[in-house]
Amino acid sequence: MDFDSDGIRLHYEVNGPENGTPIVAVHGFASDYRLNWVGTRWQETLTNAGFRVIGLDCRGHGHSDKPHEEAAYAVDNMAGDVVRLLDHLDVPTASYLGYSMGGRIGLEVVLDFPDRVQRAVLGGIGAAGALDRADEIARAFRLGEPTDDPVARMFYNFASARPTNDVLALAACIKGLRPESRPERLAKIQTPILIAVGDHDDIARGAPELIELIPTARLVTITERDHMSAVVAREFKQAALEFLTTE
Repeated sequence: MDFDSDGIRLHYEVNGPENGTPIVAVHGFASDYRLNWVGTRWQETLTNAGFRVIGLDCRGHGHSDKPHEEAAYAVDNMAGDVVRLLDHLDVPTASYLGYSMGGRIGLEVVLDFPDRVQRAVLGGIGAAGALDRADEIARAFRLGEPTDDPVARMFYNFASARPTNDVLALAACIKGLRPESRPERLAKIQTPILIAVGDHDDIARGAPELIELIPTARLVTITERDHMSAVVAREFKQAALEFLTTE
């Protein structure tokens, strides 16, 4: 299914019991809803637990429109997409699940629309991360070849393996999604947040420092996992379910 989000056509799907607790699932950079949350069996885990999963293909990804302008991917635009999807579905409040880029978007949703998110699970993010290497990643995508930068090379190899990806749109996206420039905003968050990172994640660096900035956040470290492998970990799913279902 598609909807119009401020002039951008975005693809989404809804799965789970009709009267289930709504949760929005937002994927990582160069991924999409099905790759991030269906193939990893997160959708199955959540729907079996009684959640109604609202899965979004972010702008520039999956089956959604893929503009090439960096300004289209400002984080407040991408956070607005999430809220406009909730409005489209007449969902006043929901829980939130995001990984990597989806985690960064989730922080912005919580900051800009605190009344729309009850609880948020944000995986694969820290005080520093891939956005700090946006120039190198964008360069690799625009040149159409990997670079010597290991982070840029990893994302390039991941993105180029999927024929549906538009690498020029992804280059614009990584440049538009700039790192948080006002970390003092995080101190105002009141929404309960669970942050989960792999203990071998060299991309989502500084998770303990991020926790210190958010008064309502707590950290789960996933053992023996890096940025790509943490998302499928049973330990991550169990921690998320416990957090989402405990008052």
